[in-house]
Amino acid sequence: MIDLDYLKKIKLATSPLGQQLVASLLLFPNYRIFANVDIQIENIERIPRDENVIFAMNHTDRFNYWPFQYKLWSMKCFSYATVWVKGKYYRNVLLAKGLDLCCLIPVPSMGYLIEEFYRKKFKQRPDKNVYRAIKDIIDGRYESVEAYPKKASEALNALGEQFVDFVRGYYDLIMERVAELSRTALSEKKLNLIIFPEGTRGTQLGEGRTGVAQIALSTGKKIIPVGCNNSDQLYTGSLPFAKSGQIVYRVGEPLSLDNQLREFAIEEPFKLFSKESQLKYKRQFEEVTRIVMENINKLLDEKYRRAFTGS
Repeated sequence: MIDLDYLKKIKLATSPLGQQLVASLLLFPNYRIFANVDIQIENIERIPRDENVIFAMNHTDRFNYWPFQYKLWSMKCFSYATVWVKGKYYRNVLLAKGLDLCCLIPVPSMGYLIEEFYRKKFKQRPDKNVYRAIKDIIDGRYESVEAYPKKASEALNALGEQFVDFVRGYYDLIMERVAELSRTALSEKKLNLIIFPEGTRGTQLGEGRTGVAQIALSTGKKIIPVGCNNSDQLYTGSLPFAKSGQIVYRVGEPLSLDNQLREFAIEEPFKLFSKESQLKYKRQFEEVTRIVMENINKLLDEKYRRAFTGS
């Protein structure tokens, strides 16, 4: 389980050994010997070589950041990049060790924590209805305790009288550590950071979440929008082996506090991912997210785009 102890043990490196091994022993043979994978990065000159940035990319498949990282690695003139990865991928012990060796950053969602604590108590995952009800309770969607669905209420009683308050507080602590790791990556370790603003995979670009905006407004780092096209046609399943074909990444104009994001700058330090800051700076976070998603959308082939209201 990705808990605080696990996150505290993660050590980031400027030149991750795991990424070098994956690139040399897996991706090079896959892309150059066993298949013919043509990786194109359009407008690559927009990626700074002398500073670390946040890449905001659409998420079409499990592996669509690999060809991007591989291409930059093969050019030998860009920094390595760490990636925000869902906590659920760390359930496999061997995969977790590999992800840690690659210096990636696990980002456990509230849903992940609910499932893991439930699994620890009941030795099984909650069914969809119970999970949904528990999640809605924790999110404050019910007006009173009496309105809780019976099975969800019984499960919460078994998990402990203070479970709702506990898991809310624990999630806040988890995200504090994610924020610390992200800052360390960008500032101390000189790593770029890849984030999928949608938070989940989908062929068509989905709604953006505000994590990218918060990191950028807190650190002052530039956001580089990246549109990934056709990776899902090469990575068609859960195995990390690409078919032959072409993947096109289009790099957008850097978004920074010196240009499109200037009016949303926050002059005082704020606590990343906290409820207080998300309430206080809701407009800034949402507007920056909107700009990021619209810029990614422009970089996508038609089948990957979505319609933005008013755009």
